[in-house]
Amino acid sequence: MMHGPVADQAETSSVATGNTPVALLGRALSVCNNIIVVFAALALIAACVILSYSVLGRALFHSPNYWQDEAAVFLLVGATFMTSAYVQSQRGHVSIEAFVGLLSARANSIRLWLVDVASFAFCTFFAWKSWTLAHEAYVDGQVSNSMWSPPLAIPYGLMALGMTLLCVQLLLQILIPLTGGARR
Repeated sequence: MMHGPVADQAETSSVATGNTPVALLGRALSVCNNIIVVFAALALIAACVILSYSVLGRALFHSPNYWQDEAAVFLLVGATFMTSAYVQSQRGHVSIEAFVGLLSARANSIRLWLVDVASFAFCTFFAWKSWTLAHEAYVDGQVSNSMWSPPLAIPYGLMALGMTLLCVQLLLQILIPLTGGARR
């Protein structure tokens, strides 16, 4: 079994074939997700470096650091939310698999579809509220309560964008079986 970006593109194209809008959106989202995963990996490495620098700076030089913890949190929030669509495309989110062995393949397919519909409803609401939160933070000029005071529109915007990408991924997973595509 293949893993990585090449496998993701191959799987997406085999699931949503042709030049239908669903297939084109699936391929575009797959490319977008693969790019985001690379940047998220770099963000995680940067967060590790920043936190290590913070610990060493305090231990060796007794210098207080005001920005490191918050910068690491921003990077982690961005990486987490921005990669949620990729994780969903791999069916990597937490799920309860107790019924899989008890149900037929058709029943499992219906179960997955219903879970996708319920997840889409929840995530759409979450994305909408995230965009309102990001907009309010931007318009009001909200900043964090630390001495560094970075704008809160940054993590809220990353959260909103990540949730929107997750909604698009879920919508694809809902539409593919309805348009004759195969389920993974």
